[in-house]
Amino acid sequence: MRVFLVVIDSFGIGEMPDAARYGDAGSDTYGNVFAETGVQLPTLVSLGLNNIDGVAKRTGTGRVLLPVPSPLGAHARLAEKMPAKDTTAGHYEIAGLVLKQPFRIYKSFPQDVVAAVERAAGCSFIGNEAASGTEIIQRLGKEHLRTGKPILYTSQDSVMQIAADTSVVPLARLYAICEAARAVMTGDRAVGRVIARPFVHRGETFVRTEDRRDYALPPPGRTVLDDLSDAAIPVVAVGKIQDIFCGRGIAQGVHTGNNAEGLRAILRLAKTQRCGLIFANLVDTDMLYGHRNNAEGYAQALCAIDAALPALMQALEEEDVLIVTADHGCDPTTPSTDHSREYVPLLVYGKRILPVPLGTLSGFDCIAAFLRACFLNGKDPVLYGRIVKKEKE
Repeated sequence: MRVFLVVIDSFGIGEMPDAARYGDAGSDTYGNVFAETGVQLPTLVSLGLNNIDGVAKRTGTGRVLLPVPSPLGAHARLAEKMPAKDTTAGHYEIAGLVLKQPFRIYKSFPQDVVAAVERAAGCSFIGNEAASGTEIIQRLGKEHLRTGKPILYTSQDSVMQIAADTSVVPLARLYAICEAARAVMTGDRAVGRVIARPFVHRGETFVRTEDRRDYALPPPGRTVLDDLSDAAIPVVAVGKIQDIFCGRGIAQGVHTGNNAEGLRAILRLAKTQRCGLIFANLVDTDMLYGHRNNAEGYAQALCAIDAALPALMQALEEEDVLIVTADHGCDPTTPSTDHSREYVPLLVYGKRILPVPLGTLSGFDCIAAFLRACFLNGKDPVLYGRIVKKEKE
């Protein structure tokens, strides 16, 4: 048996009831991108995307999101349990690890923290603020070139990000700086990830490369990946999944630089991987377009994913399952460039999956329970018991 678990990074489907507490009232990544661009996602819609609670609507632009009469997949709206809206929390919860208190989020790093990182890394920084990664390298890029100091910044994720032009700070040196920072950012200071953000300059234009590297803390509890690993069931991670989980419970990691590479990797694994969990993150929607308030780019990225899914669906064997979901929102149509506190979609498809509506479910961790039921004969009345046919037909 194989399960293909595909996370469309930041593909939210509407604000959660507590969104205003996070500054996210009115956020609706899918709905607002549709209103602005008219994006058409025939495959995802056929699986039941527009049949999910709260998705079908008429927008202020007159465009209408319509459900389909007979969806091909089971479909639900998932509400996050953790009081968070970041990548690490979202993926942990998908994997069954629900923290009462997510990792710390900084607006800027206290001076004692900066000093400790500078001592450990053997360099000093400029920046130290919450900012869009593409914006801050444009704004501080010249100063960085002049001083040689890496750019330190954060966001609404629990992250410390360190950016440098590779002509000034070679890639190996940038990685070493981030490894030193990771060693400092633990305990009471802990952030979920330290991220290396290399870039290059062309004249006065600064452009990030695809050599990003994430340094995560090991999950502070067991996940379904641990359970599968203990049972000798292979987990193959595509994209940044291996970084998020610090490699724990993962048999094979496939590094990708962008969604096109990620989609090709998933389709290749559909031909070569005979069993286990293929856990993939498609990050471009979030990294390239959500955080940059680029609704048109976000729509194009969704279309590319949608166009690739039929080949994967056709490659599914009798017992196989495809799950499409997200980890949070990042509405590119709002003034904010940060993540948004939104519901996420759950679409489940396979030859043995009943295409039923599941309403609104509490917790992304229902996915982990489903995986345990699939691979480990665990009990799961929320999903498995409702959507998997009892006998082959």
